[in-house]
Amino acid sequence: MKRSLRRTLWVGAVVAVTVATVPMTSAFGAGSVTASFARVSDWGTGHETRVTVTNGSNASVSTWRIEFELPSGTSISSSWDADVTSSGNRYVAVKKSWAGALAPGASFSWGYNGTGAYRAPLNCTINGVSCGGGTPPPTTTPPTTTPPTTTPPTTPPPTTPPPSGQKVVGYFTQWGVYGRNYHVKNIHTSGSASKLTHILYAFANTTGGRCTIGDSYADYEKAYTAAESVDGVADTWDQPLRGNFNQLRKLKRMYPHIKVIFSVGGWTWSGGFTQAAQNPTAFAESCYNMVEDPRWADVFDGIDIDWEYPNACGLTCDASGPNAFKNVVSALRTRFGSSALVTAAITADGSNGGKIDATDYAGAAANLNWIMPMTYDYFGAFAPQGPTAPHSPLTSYTGIPQQGFWSDAAIQKLKSKGIPANKLLLGIGFYGRGWTGVTQTTPGGTATGPAPGTYEQGIEDYKVLKNTCPATGTVGGTAYAKCGSNWWSYDTPSTIGGKMTYAKNQGLGGAFFWELSGDTSNGELIGAIRGGLG
Repeated sequence: MKRSLRRTLWVGAVVAVTVATVPMTSAFGAGSVTASFARVSDWGTGHETRVTVTNGSNASVSTWRIEFELPSGTSISSSWDADVTSSGNRYVAVKKSWAGALAPGASFSWGYNGTGAYRAPLNCTINGVSCGGGTPPPTTTPPTTTPPTTTPPTTPPPTTPPPSGQKVVGYFTQWGVYGRNYHVKNIHTSGSASKLTHILYAFANTTGGRCTIGDSYADYEKAYTAAESVDGVADTWDQPLRGNFNQLRKLKRMYPHIKVIFSVGGWTWSGGFTQAAQNPTAFAESCYNMVEDPRWADVFDGIDIDWEYPNACGLTCDASGPNAFKNVVSALRTRFGSSALVTAAITADGSNGGKIDATDYAGAAANLNWIMPMTYDYFGAFAPQGPTAPHSPLTSYTGIPQQGFWSDAAIQKLKSKGIPANKLLLGIGFYGRGWTGVTQTTPGGTATGPAPGTYEQGIEDYKVLKNTCPATGTVGGTAYAKCGSNWWSYDTPSTIGGKMTYAKNQGLGGAFFWELSGDTSNGELIGAIRGGLG
């Protein structure tokens, strides 16, 4: 991991969540090969659909091609795990080159986000065979959807939690309530809540080697109006808990499957871990008292340690030794007990002798529910003259600036040290990193400095880049684009789809991302994660 400026200077978090709905399925037959279109969620102005191709024959299907029309008023805005083209309202989806043959009885799913409310496709064909002329009625009664801008319902909306065992974990930043005007309500209105399994609340501080509240106003003092509140009910002046903590409590009531974890440290606030390592028991006690404070004990389901970096250098350098991290985690598990979640975000430096090798992460794994190698920020305009390179490559490529600086290198190194694959989550950035003064379109070009960004030079949200500098190429499993003299790299729904296929093939426990506000208002990226793991 090169740097983690994302945690220092981003000034808000825009999280969006659609109300989850009961899936509505339309099935089409083409001989013994079928395609089913299932509505995953619908928020009135948009929807997410999963398409499943099933081989019901006794022979492998080497390729497939689905052609269909969408009714007037609906269209596809993004897709993943299939190559989708269109002409007017006619769409063609074909198998990705990396997807293998479909064995007898096997299924393959791809997905898309669409504009407008969900409506079943028309005139579907599979591999050129008519699907029967028209759309059969849905197999379930279409549910009532809740417009995202109106007062939320007083009863919990129906939810569709992600598949058992597959984790979809997203960071929510406390400072998002300021410049970004991003609040817990956005997790609900965008549809993201139905796709998340866990929220990491960032961050608590490590002052004096103890867990301390990072921003009391944002955390539990800020008063919310009815329009701002996740459930449409305003805070009162005398209620005991307000701020993000109370909003998260309300969100959990609406989406009972979501767990919330209090994340400690981050790039800016990791300095106190050095002192914490000198007395892990006292540190664990302070963390327990903070997380289990009677005012908000019901909000949090555990603690996350984001130490950047034990026995290595981040914003500051630590020399606590290779056992410090393991000792701190052991103390936390002892104090919090077996039923609490104890997790960690760690370096993704897969180089020989790099940050992973500096610490006994494997020794800590037994006391952690899962580990999140931060497989992003490998390259960026913190090296202002370049060379340009994708900040979150999945694999190596010819000309990559540093060996071991790609996601698979980190995953394989951690697995080789004995960490179970199902305890590892793959990291995704909901933002891009970029340079300016670039003349070369492909990676490896020189630059004169960081590209302009909304909140920080050299960094920009996906929701902005998808419109201002659309991706034109891929390298190492992620996307890049050159617009004028600016060069950006970032993940798209398509490249996230490829990364989720990798995660499944590696037997990983799921994925996590930094952070919710970088996504579009209808949750394109989290939809790609959820759909890719499904």
